[in-house]
Amino acid sequence: MAASSPELKAFLIETPFFGGLSAESLDLLVAMLVERRFEAGATVVAEGEPGRSMYIVHAGALAVRKRGDAGSVIDLNRLGPGDFFGEMTLIDVQHRSATLVAEGPVALYELTARNLYAYYKADIHAYAMVMQNINRELCRRLRRADHRFAELAEASRAAATRPRAAPER
Repeated sequence: MAASSPELKAFLIETPFFGGLSAESLDLLVAMLVERRFEAGATVVAEGEPGRSMYIVHAGALAVRKRGDAGSVIDLNRLGPGDFFGEMTLIDVQHRSATLVAEGPVALYELTARNLYAYYKADIHAYAMVMQNINRELCRRLRRADHRFAELAEASRAAATRPRAAPER
């Protein structure tokens, strides 16, 4: 189990996931977290595998990678302290959407679907706040993805309309 140190609580309350929770609700949720450590290069979760837990990054950095249709691996993002991942499997009960690889030693806190359900049963108002926090973060990510798609479409259109140089003879 996670240590309920004042430093850990101070860290967690500053993350988007735990924002707005009362001290009592935070204590209850912190008691449900399990610390997980991974070494550099370790795959924390793999795209396509079943998932029933999410993670909060306490220390270290992770690369978020996705397989392209042709089989190539695409780096999508980098996560660090305060970020969380895996929440989609708790909401839509689907397989993992990406692979996360530790870029160095990583310390994470895991929250399982079973513990999240226990949290719901114990404090429905705090559970609603946590779900709202997750939804806010998902909306932020969707807005960033929309922006990236627009940039890529614009760059692709610009490249298609650029005059091509005549071949040298």
